[in-house]
Amino acid sequence: MTNWLPDLQTSDGPLYVRIADQIEQAIHTGALAVGSKLPPQRNLAYDIGVTIGTVSRAYSMVRERGLVSGEVGRGTYVLGSQDGDHAEAAVDPVSAHLLGTRAAHAPPGKLRFDTTAATDVGQSAIVTDILSAICRELPSEVASYTRNFPPHWLEAGQRWLRRGDWQPSAESIVPTQGAHAAIMAAVSVITSPGDRIIFEHVTYSQISRGTALLGRQTALVESDAHGVIPEDFERACLQQHPKLAFLMSGAQNPTLATMPEERRRAIAAIARRHNVFLVEDNLYGATAGDDIPLLAEIAPDRTFLVGGLSKSVAAGVRGGWIACPPHLAQRVRIAHKMVSGGLPFLLAELSARLVLGGMADAIRAKVCEEVGIREAHVRDIFAGLDFNSHPRVPFLWLKLPDPWLSGTFRQAAFAEDILIDDEHEFKAGRSEKTFHRVRIGFSSPENRADAVAGLMRLRRLLDHGPTGYDSLA
Repeated sequence: MTNWLPDLQTSDGPLYVRIADQIEQAIHTGALAVGSKLPPQRNLAYDIGVTIGTVSRAYSMVRERGLVSGEVGRGTYVLGSQDGDHAEAAVDPVSAHLLGTRAAHAPPGKLRFDTTAATDVGQSAIVTDILSAICRELPSEVASYTRNFPPHWLEAGQRWLRRGDWQPSAESIVPTQGAHAAIMAAVSVITSPGDRIIFEHVTYSQISRGTALLGRQTALVESDAHGVIPEDFERACLQQHPKLAFLMSGAQNPTLATMPEERRRAIAAIARRHNVFLVEDNLYGATAGDDIPLLAEIAPDRTFLVGGLSKSVAAGVRGGWIACPPHLAQRVRIAHKMVSGGLPFLLAELSARLVLGGMADAIRAKVCEEVGIREAHVRDIFAGLDFNSHPRVPFLWLKLPDPWLSGTFRQAAFAEDILIDDEHEFKAGRSEKTFHRVRIGFSSPENRADAVAGLMRLRRLLDHGPTGYDSLA
């Protein structure tokens, strides 16, 4: 067993994150050799003057990064590249940070509750027919690069992004390779390396990781059950001078918070006062179907509205659109080409035909029906626990009962052959906030019976408690 101890004075942030980062650094420098045993959690907690819970969370985090393995009664050991399934997970620190808590490749034989892609309702047959028609009717366009955006591509974006009687103008629309690429294009247009971007403490953190890769900095704002708190948003604008804020006004991922109209108008007014642009990711909000005016309706002069097909039609299609503030669409189109390599003709034409032909709406209706049935099972299975869910949104945000920790429960679920996301997957920066929550997506299991069986296994695990998972010697 090693006598290694972390030096907590060389970094800042939550103690458990510092300990985990120190372990990772020691592994990569060789201070903790492959096969060496980490100190028992109680010993390390005593030696560095922290609680055993802090050390347990740190050990859970490095297990999730694929750097160590632990077994009850044996202890926790440093993994090497020969350790089978862990070989690809034990990546360099930069890659590990960009990946978050998910493995680069999902292990086989696991139930996927860590994704919220559209449920399979037979949409592949429709996609096959449309692709065949495109290849038959437009062979020269399929064989060439995409240099022009025909009007019906923009019309499809208008239709997919509209809300009630409101829809963006055609000249504001840019078709994209999904919502993520759309957001990164907007970031590239509005900000420069070193600029700050506002994020909630927990959010779709792949955007914050992507912006960090581009040299942008993260500024965090507080939220409550109704989304971003306007007063803290203004504080961040005054103190951090951000250029952009990434927001989900409806069915926020992962909290499912929806901002009421009064709050949306307050956020828009603050953004206008401080010359901050807004990116409104409406992937889940469009599915939830509330009738509250979008930020893009309230502040069209500074809001980029983003939507796509991945959560409600077909994730593999990867179609998306962004509605831009006046005079910025051309810049976003160019930026999208630069950051993504360009829009494939097949993708754009397929997405447009799905929307304009009414198939996208029909598929979304079927997906939402299936999600609603599964969400009803969620409410039944997790009755008595504290969680947020919505009958048209394919995940729940579950508060763990004591003494479960987020990372520990994720690891325990993994041992039960179920992949879920702990709260660390959604943290946009070094946040001191602890939620003791996990996100459980339930749209990806191919059939409803598998989804229900997996949810019931998670409930039994919760009720059984973390014995054997959070006290590895």
